[in-house]
Amino acid sequence: MDEMCAYLDEHWNAKSALTLAAYSMWRLNWIHPFFGGNGRSARALSYLVLCAKLGFALPGQKPIPELIMDDRTPYFEALREADRHFEQSRVIDVSRMEALLDSLLAKQLVAIHHSATGSAQDIPAEPEL
Repeated sequence: MDEMCAYLDEHWNAKSALTLAAYSMWRLNWIHPFFGGNGRSARALSYLVLCAKLGFALPGQKPIPELIMDDRTPYFEALREADRHFEQSRVIDVSRMEALLDSLLAKQLVAIHHSATGSAQDIPAEPEL
């Protein structure tokens, strides 16, 4: 936990909000500090890091953690890929998780736009990761 917090503190100004959120999602799952609820806690922490780095709470009725729950397969794949990178080279590479969070953030914000405009258009499909 100390290493995770130190990484976030050390990289807070240099890394993007999505990169820090992706890192915190992967790292808390990797640490696995709880008997149960690791995934929920990691998704909540990641969303908190994203909002804190941005400096405001993101709008939306269905935030990223809930969007992940709609289809957890890409989330699990992104976690496994980050684990593989770290196990093989000791390099932190959460780019796949970052891409997933990027697409889910867009989905969350597009839903706000549709709500604001009264548009009934479908939300675009997530890009292939």
